[in-house]
Amino acid sequence: MDWDEGTRGARRGYHHGNLREALMKAALELISAKGPSGFTFAEAARAAGVSPAAPYRHYRDRDALMADVARHAFELFETKLRKAWNGGAPDPFAAFERVGHAYLAFAREAPAQYSAMFESGLSFQAFPELHIAGERAFDVLKEACAALVAKMPDDKKRPPVMMMALHIWSQAHGIASLFARGDEARRPIPMTPNDLLDAAVLIYLDGLGLRRKAP
Repeated sequence: MDWDEGTRGARRGYHHGNLREALMKAALELISAKGPSGFTFAEAARAAGVSPAAPYRHYRDRDALMADVARHAFELFETKLRKAWNGGAPDPFAAFERVGHAYLAFAREAPAQYSAMFESGLSFQAFPELHIAGERAFDVLKEACAALVAKMPDDKKRPPVMMMALHIWSQAHGIASLFARGDEARRPIPMTPNDLLDAAVLIYLDGLGLRRKAP
């Protein structure tokens, strides 16, 4: 269901079955306006057009609502990354580049979701389903790194896939957080975020001895 539709439904009355979607939509709007820690559970209820008691039908507290928002965002994120990877076609290098661009695009196009995913300070122990959703998104990057490592010559020392994935994730996340966001937290730079990430990844891969063959 579209979250906009859910919000309109909740404002007509949560008995229509749209309360959860309406609260998630309201939370995203509040994150955009105030940040992931800048609003209360009651404010989310008010923004969704329901009574302060109504959210407790789905969530025990504000953190549970934020965890649901972040989990849903990670699921969308995974879908975007997996579509970009596309099984490594037509070759792992081109697909790897698309994954990086998809990472930056998500930060630009969905800054509230991005903030909910990475800036809410939620405990993975308290919300294991959130941890699972995050790991599934990260698995796409690990799969992409494994495909590149497999392309390394036999005489090269191959890096651990997990280590490589963490390095690439750090690069992509840092550039996304600083330069590619779709909100006021974005810093200006004299190049596109995609170009900056491509250059950083190229240097990193070159240091590993991973070079894409010229067509």
